[in-house]
Amino acid sequence: MSYNLLKGKRGIIFGALDENSIAWKTAERIHEEGGTFVLTNAPVALRMGQINALAEKTGSQVIPADATSLEDLENLIEKSVEILGGKLDFVLHSIGMSINVRKGNSYMDQNYDWTQKGTDISAMSFHKVMQTLYKKDAMNKWGSIVALTYMAAQRVFPDYNDMADNKAYLESVARSFGYFFGKDKTVRVNTISQSPTPTTAGSGVKGFDGFIAYADKMSPLGNATALDCANYTVAMFSDLTKMVTLQNLFHDGGFSNMGVSNEVMEAFIKGVEE
Repeated sequence: MSYNLLKGKRGIIFGALDENSIAWKTAERIHEEGGTFVLTNAPVALRMGQINALAEKTGSQVIPADATSLEDLENLIEKSVEILGGKLDFVLHSIGMSINVRKGNSYMDQNYDWTQKGTDISAMSFHKVMQTLYKKDAMNKWGSIVALTYMAAQRVFPDYNDMADNKAYLESVARSFGYFFGKDKTVRVNTISQSPTPTTAGSGVKGFDGFIAYADKMSPLGNATALDCANYTVAMFSDLTKMVTLQNLFHDGGFSNMGVSNEVMEAFIKGVEE
């Protein structure tokens, strides 16, 4: 159902890879709510994904950009403002990658070149995106910037590896840069801490299937889906949330406030008895 929450609003969506990604679902929902946008991802990701199909479906243009490159980001933002016909109202940062996870290196056996690359892609890129937007004065007043994160930034999930550190850094950048964006430009900056979601990136984490089932049993409402997250992001881009900033917003069916659930205890006791 559409309420035209984003009618007349324009922005940039980072990270739409395929139909399983949260950024993809968010792009579809923004389009349904009347918003317009430019889609972007790294050139290598564009070759791997199906972003052109999403662009056709939503009447959008795709601009390749490496989010770790200031030159690419400057070009992206300049072209986006030109294509969309004015300053931006929203930006979604949905980027994360750990080479150590992909290569099977444990947290206790890091290749630090890979660690640094992962931090640059997953977290420092958010600072670079906002710095470029800020310097170019590319955001409209009351605009909204959102990055996707995960609760491993606050709690230990052993197999999440160095991505946990990246998410902690990402959330800190949101608060720190969000202060200046709010004070100087009246733009809000928040992160959404989403349930474990079966995206292409998330499924690469060791033991992911087991953990997603555990999280579902722990959460009073169950796991939030990618579409649920897209809807929440639309709300954060709308004028309905114009006074929300510097927040890490848990969107996880209640998981973040749980100690243990009856379902998990019953499964544990059954396993012990067997």
